[in-house]
Amino acid sequence: VQLQASGGGLVQPGGSLRLSCAASGSIFSINVMRWYRQAPGKQRDLVAAAWSGGRTHYADSVMGRFTISRDNAKNTVYLQMNSLKPEDTAVYYCNAAITTKNGSTYYTGDYWGQGTLVTVSS
Repeated sequence: VQLQASGGGLVQPGGSLRLSCAASGSIFSINVMRWYRQAPGKQRDLVAAAWSGGRTHYADSVMGRFTISRDNAKNTVYLQMNSLKPEDTAVYYCNAAITTKNGSTYYTGDYWGQGTLVTVSS
């Protein structure tokens, strides 16, 4: 199983970016997909999460500005980021709890994609 993130870049304050993260491999199901971010010198923090049933969760710092969504048919999660601020500058990582099936054996693991850098600066 692999997670491939894309969509980062340089944007001015107030601008928008859309991140994507596609999961591939022998996937049986995906329970939750998340976005984390890590700014220089800081810990990695949860930004948003989306469960297969439709429930979502956001960090207080991004509530009302970011939207997480999933395309379950494509095993892909998106993060639409609007009204970006300099403090949103970070490396963004996608994460997912994925169940794989091998014969009659199921395994659920925690998988990470590579980071994608978002820089908000004028």
